[in-house]
Amino acid sequence: MNEAPNPDAARLAAEDVGRANLYALIGRLFYGPPDATLCTEICRSGREEADQDAGRLAAGWRALQKACGSVSAAPVRQEYDDLFVGVGRAPVTPYLSGYVEPASPDRYLVRLRDQLSEWGFLRRSNVFEVEDHVSALCDVMRFLVEESRPLEEQQRFFASFVYPGVIAFLAALQQAASADFYKTVAAFALAFFEVEKAGLEMIDSD
Repeated sequence: MNEAPNPDAARLAAEDVGRANLYALIGRLFYGPPDATLCTEICRSGREEADQDAGRLAAGWRALQKACGSVSAAPVRQEYDDLFVGVGRAPVTPYLSGYVEPASPDRYLVRLRDQLSEWGFLRRSNVFEVEDHVSALCDVMRFLVEESRPLEEQQRFFASFVYPGVIAFLAALQQAASADFYKTVAAFALAFFEVEKAGLEMIDSD
């Protein structure tokens, strides 16, 4: 499900452009280790959407920029492999079904696949990640934002399939002994998802 950012995103409100871009960035960072080009882009970006939030999101962005400015490709790739690939069972799984329904992850996957099928998402033959990979779910949220899907629809998907699992995933990542660069990524992502939760929950109170 990893696709390039939608060039039509310019038609969105600035807030939604920021949301879509951050979903794309977080998805990219968990899909694979960042290369030098991505790290340079992060360091150079002003990221206005992060700067608008004076709290944890802005602080997390600044910390991520600092980490990207000091990391090199080989160590961060090794860290990624050690965390998410490993030998045998990976120390931290990026598949969210195991966090949401650890006793029966297949039930989560069935519900997720039913929802994606209802929206017309088709699994590409060259994609090997299961649909509950954190990057795939970030891509779905990015799609919903860029396509200006109703906020109620975004909120339901986020609350049902993203937030419960991603918070547990990020907590596990922050506690992982081998996490260094990705501990910073986790802190930034956690701040973003908490901002998303608060923003989407406002829909219910309107």
